[in-house]
Order: sequence, then structure tokens, then C-alpha cells
Amino acid sequence: MPNHADDHPPGAAEQPADPTGAADRLRLYSYLTAPERRTYLAVMRLFTSTLMADLGAGEVAAALAGAERRGEIDPGESRLEVVVDRLEQLARWGNLVPGRREPAATIAEFTRSRVRYQVAKLAVRVQRDAEDVLEVAEGAREVSRELLPAIEQGLADVERTLDHLAASAAGRGPQAASARGLRERLAQQVTTLFLQHEEFAAAVRDFYAYLGSVIARYDLAPAEMTGFKHMLLEYVELIAKDVLRHSEPIVVRLGALNRRRAELLGHLGAGPGDDLAPRPARLGQMELMERAPGRRDADWDGLTGWFIGLPGRPSEVDALREATSRAITALFANVKRVTGAGGVDPGRRRDLLRLAAWFDSAEPEAAHDLYAAAFGLFSARHLALAPEDDSPDPARTWARGRRVDVEVNVRSRGERAPGGQVPRVSDDPLGRAALLEEEDRRHRRRAAAVGELSAAGTDLAGARLSGDALEVLCELLTLAGATRDGPADRGTAADAVTGLTVELEPRPAGRVTRIGSVLGDLELHGVEVRLRVDDPLLPPAGGAP
Repeated sequence: MPNHADDHPPGAAEQPADPTGAADRLRLYSYLTAPERRTYLAVMRLFTSTLMADLGAGEVAAALAGAERRGEIDPGESRLEVVVDRLEQLARWGNLVPGRREPAATIAEFTRSRVRYQVAKLAVRVQRDAEDVLEVAEGAREVSRELLPAIEQGLADVERTLDHLAASAAGRGPQAASARGLRERLAQQVTTLFLQHEEFAAAVRDFYAYLGSVIARYDLAPAEMTGFKHMLLEYVELIAKDVLRHSEPIVVRLGALNRRRAELLGHLGAGPGDDLAPRPARLGQMELMERAPGRRDADWDGLTGWFIGLPGRPSEVDALREATSRAITALFANVKRVTGAGGVDPGRRRDLLRLAAWFDSAEPEAAHDLYAAAFGLFSARHLALAPEDDSPDPARTWARGRRVDVEVNVRSRGERAPGGQVPRVSDDPLGRAALLEEEDRRHRRRAAAVGELSAAGTDLAGARLSGDALEVLCELLTLAGATRDGPADRGTAADAVTGLTVELEPRPAGRVTRIGSVLGDLELHGVEVRLRVDDPLLPPAGGAP
């Protein structure tokens, strides 16, 4: 017999007693987190792929050789001595059960023969659950709403079959052929009822678990928010309404069946040759068969507790209603946060702090790659904000460049608009009078410049135009030149307020028009400038002459 004392090192503290065997059962999950979990998964898939698998180390090594060639397990894991170690470790964890030795013709072969293994029952469940987790989609699980009316109908069928059994037992005896047929029908109805409820309850739990993970997110894109809103306001509300609509008749039928529970369980466990009837459990006695759902009081207590609440323990229907209300409230809060301008926005502060930690622990080359991946510039070197003196240093990287102060709104919420309300513009009579006075002076200076241009219109070369007059003339020359399509075209520009008009006439090549001013002479080649003052098209602003 194996020496279990070897499992505990000398001097180790005694572990507390575990009468439920939870530690031994949890040890069945050890192979899923072990460093060699890829090999262990391949071995367990081999044992659970067929019924009553009985495999030796040689057969397992041959099957793992193909997986090693495909790269599904690490190199060298298919060697026979490695496979023997893996099988023995799975047996120590309780996933495999050692059985008979491989057949041998001689004593020498018997000494070299190895143990064959079978998979344990609980290990099959662990592997099946692990496969389900690996294959399940991360999105929402669809809830089969048609199961609720099926559960209601199933309870009605069970109650009706119980009535027929009572009538049959009163008339022809409990062992009549009709009574045996009714008991078989009752067993089918109870099994179907509990399987339907188990599927519906599991789907509801998975769906609301996904719902809770989505509600907690603050980085939903507008498209995701729209899809989530559609799912929540339509699909979730339908589920809640169906549960509330069917729960009342289900509660009534469950109350009637609970009053006849002893009779129901008696019919499910009665019958000739039924060795699987529930018996009182004794301490240390191993249960030989796991009963089908609906054959124990605990099964019916669980089904009743799902629809009927007790003092201090609300039903799952009440929890479903409360979860739906919380989900809709959270959706409205997220929509208000996304669409509203006010309110507190958590922003991307946590993400930015995580990115800063990555930069802090990264090597220089990795930091450049991280910067390119995060900001999409793809050339972190030689790119930086220009300093105030406009003298960038191409040899300096962004990591050693000048630090840039980022405002709180941009840093915490990513908003460039200033925070707070926009202040109202107050009425300032003194400021308005100063602006009007400044505008009047500008009009008077422009009028004086137009008068000076009008007086010197016949002799621009000999005139000494002031700076204001030269500025007005250059402005109109620019506009007149913009109206010409080529050197041979005429150009005209007029000031609608003062009535000053500038005309450009093309002249032969070599002709130069000179315009004198206090700032110097302006020369125009190939054109002749003509000035005239007509009536203004618009009245002067502020009554300026």
C-alpha cells in the first residue's frame, strides 16, 4: 500500500481535518495551472475522448507524439519516461486511477510492465468544465425564453400524473402495469423538468454575469453603447417580463407539489428491482450512484427557492428583477455621461498611469516602440513640440526633451475646452466709447490718405506719399492685380467706402511706373496706374467724413 506519510515533509504542521474532502477535490484542478499544463491537457483529453478508456504509458506516448509534431505540446514531452512521470503525477492528484498492470508472458516482462490507468469520475467533470471554459464565447449567452412556459407545463404534467397514480393505486394496486407505466412517465417528466430549469438558470447566470462586466466599463465606444442599449432595453426587459409572467403560476403549482412531495419521491424510488432508491447515508459509507435530478428533497428545495423566497433569503426571481433595475440605471448613467457636457467624467487617467508605468520600466529601444504603438507617430526620435526660441535640436530624443505642462482637463478627461461656464459679456460704456473713438480716428486717417492719393493722382512719380496713403494704394494695387488673368489684361479695384478706384493699364515691355513715398520709390513694370475718386458706394461708418 502507498505510504501517504511521504506526501507531507517531516516537521510540517498537521493540517486541520477536512471531513468533506474539499481539499482532495480541489486538487483535481492542479493540472490546469501546472507549468506542463499543455501536456496534462492533452493526456486528459485522450482519456476523456472515449468511454471507459484504459490506457498505458506506451499508448499515451504514441498519441502524444503526433501532438508534439503539430506543436501542441513542448518538445520531448512524448518520451516514454516523461509520459510515465506525467501519468503518475495525475494519479497522485486523483485525476487518474491506477488499474491492472500490462500483461506479461514472463517474470522479467512483469517486472518491466507498467500500470494502466483509467480516468476518475470527478476528473471527467473537471476536464469537461475546462473544455467548456476554453470554447465558450466571451459575449452574452442567449437565454432560451421558451423554457419558462415549458417548466410551467412540466409542473402541470407532474401534478396530473400524480393524480393518475393515486387513482390507479386505489383501483388496481400499486404494482399494476398501468401504475408502472405511470411511474416511468413521472420519472421522465421530473427529469425533463429539472434539466430545463438547470439550463435556464445557468443561461440567466451567464447572461447577467456578462451584463455586470459590461456595465462596469467606462470606455464604451458609441457603437458599443448603442448595441448595449438595444440589448438591455429590449432583450433584458423581455426576459424579466417573461419570468414575472410565468413565476406566479409556477409558484402555485410548486406549492401544490410540495404538499405531496413525500408521495412524489416515493413513486420515483419505488418499483421492483430498483436498487438505486435513496437510502439514509451513514458516516464513512461511499455513495455508489449519483441520483438523477428531482429524486431528493434538496433538489425540490432548490427549485422552490428559485421561484419562492423565504424570510431573509430572497428568491432568484426577486434577484433577477433587482439586477435588471440596476442594469438599466447604470445604462442611463453611462448614456448621460457620454452625451452630456456636464458631470464628472472618469476619463482615461487609469490607462494613462498604466502607460506611464510601462514607459518607466521599459528599455530605451522598447520605449521608442511603445511610444510609436501608443501614439501612432512611428518616429519618436526628432519629433517634439517646438521650444519658445524656435531652435529645435534634432539630436535630442523625446525622452530627454523639455517637459510640457498639460492642463488638468486634458490630463484627466481628455477635454481641450476650458472647464466651467462661459461668463457673460458685461456692458462696458467706457470701453465702447474708446472703441468708437479709435474707429473714428481710423476712418479719418483713411479719408486723409484717400484725399492725398486723389491730389497726387496725376503725378504719382513726383509725389511724396505718406505711410497711410502708400498702405491704401498697395492694398488696392493687390486687389486690382488679382483681377488680371494675364499681363495684357486690365485690372480694377475700388474702395466701396471712400470711392477711390485704381485702374491698371497694360503698357509695352520696358515701361516703368514710379510712385514716390516717404518710405521710398515703388516701381511697377509693364503697367500704368490711374487713380480717380468717385462717389462712395457705402456711407462712412460713425458719420466720419
